[in-house]
Amino acid sequence: MPQRIEVGVLGATGMVGQQFVNQLRNHPWFELTWLGASERSAGKTYAEATNWVQDSTMPAEIAGRTVREAKPEPGAPKLMFSAMDASVAGEIEKAFARAGHVIVSNSKNHRMDPHTPLLVPEINPDHLGMLDAQRAAYGWEGAIVTNPNCSTVALVMGLAPLKPFGIRKVNAVTLQAISGAGYPGLPSIDIVANAIPYIGGEEDKVETEPLKILGSLRGGEIQPLEMTISAQCNRVQVIDGHMVCVSVELEEKAGVEALKAAFREYSGAPQQMNLPTAPAQPVVYLEEPNRPQPRRDALAGGGMTVSVGRLRECPLLDYKFVCLGHNTIRGAAGAAVLNAELMHAQGLLG
Repeated sequence: MPQRIEVGVLGATGMVGQQFVNQLRNHPWFELTWLGASERSAGKTYAEATNWVQDSTMPAEIAGRTVREAKPEPGAPKLMFSAMDASVAGEIEKAFARAGHVIVSNSKNHRMDPHTPLLVPEINPDHLGMLDAQRAAYGWEGAIVTNPNCSTVALVMGLAPLKPFGIRKVNAVTLQAISGAGYPGLPSIDIVANAIPYIGGEEDKVETEPLKILGSLRGGEIQPLEMTISAQCNRVQVIDGHMVCVSVELEEKAGVEALKAAFREYSGAPQQMNLPTAPAQPVVYLEEPNRPQPRRDALAGGGMTVSVGRLRECPLLDYKFVCLGHNTIRGAAGAAVLNAELMHAQGLLG
């Protein structure tokens, strides 16, 4: 086996950081050698600093590792995955980029920056062409690449196959799992036997991020896709899996069967390159009238496949359907690992 690339995780002790540890265990290209977290966790072993909430067992080879403070230091790996909380991620990620590190981030802070790729490898791999302009604009030796909000990923993977038909308007209602709130997350008294029709800042992300992801790179800048999205975001008592109920207006009224075929045939660069984390089918269409469901479908393709179903005509717009994605895998850690795999395959990691 060729020598694996050493990588680190910023925010390694949190829920998404733990999912990074899961995604990177036994990875054929990357070897996790560095764990970064807050000052209060620094100096402890990973087992001491982490309240492990994953279904799997904490990897024995990681448990005894010493957690470092999340700041650049000699010997730290060039490639860093970031699961930092948004309250601190912005400046920490920039500090690493200035120090020559490549940051592949799940945090929201740089997603809408005009020089930063907001990457979904099946949809917009060419947006990595922004990195030279990013370095020129900010004087960084390194770089920052982001992945979208966890519900945005499910939505854009449902919309991307329909882009050839001309997307004009989208109405999106999300039903988002409690793991998306992190740990300890919501008090049980708030969420048990309940649904909460508000998630702070979420609707703005769902209404803006897809325009950039589905947009076109021209002259080093993104021209957002000209469409309008209205979003309503709800927290529901599901552990993993964000569901989005979508209505869409299209320029071309192609018919239900043509749209189903577009979902089934959709693939992209990760499938062509056979990247390790890429699912064989990034989008699957389910014919059952009661699918997709989080408990049954969130882990499709190892959590990297987005499941779509219930496509039918819409009396208000043109068509409506439901899509579902695993929020901490395809919507977070798995998405970032796939981004880094694409960057490595394109020779962008040095």
